[in-house]
Amino acid sequence: MMTIQNYFQKLKQITAFLGVVGVTLLGSFPVEAQLYPNTLTNSVKIAQIPATTSLDIVDTVVSAGEFTILTQALQSADLVDILKGEGPFTLFAPTDKAFSELPPGTLEELLKPENKAQLVKVLTYHVVPGKVLSTDLKSGEVETVEGDTIKVEVGTSVKIDNATVIKADVPASNGVIHVIDTVILPN
Repeated sequence: MMTIQNYFQKLKQITAFLGVVGVTLLGSFPVEAQLYPNTLTNSVKIAQIPATTSLDIVDTVVSAGEFTILTQALQSADLVDILKGEGPFTLFAPTDKAFSELPPGTLEELLKPENKAQLVKVLTYHVVPGKVLSTDLKSGEVETVEGDTIKVEVGTSVKIDNATVIKADVPASNGVIHVIDTVILPN
């Protein structure tokens, strides 16, 4: 079984093998925060996320430019003020690409005012109370703000239900963000 530290060591070797492309694109993030191999496919836009903790979770997501659908959904669900609150929170943030891969019509239905409760349920399923860094993640189940549990699998990559973490440990003043490649849905 590969530990997170062993995985990061292997990632450093892969990144070195691929050249400095990933490190250059990701700017000042430490290699540990660059995370998994498929990060390189998304690194250009995700690299725009500031490596600072002066911004809260919402402002960090907005500043990245890769989370416009998530931002719109948070506004529609009236969750912006909550995620700008004291926290701390851990947000598993699906990219715009992740939202675009939902079945046709799903996002449009969720964004309708009459489906606000369902949208809140989906979005709060992506939030865990507390600041959970990648070094804190262990395989098992974790309770979300929504009240259900997500399944975490730590191995050659980190899976959150059926999503893969493609960038971890993005700092925010009120928590941390882990970028995921799939929208996860509660039962």
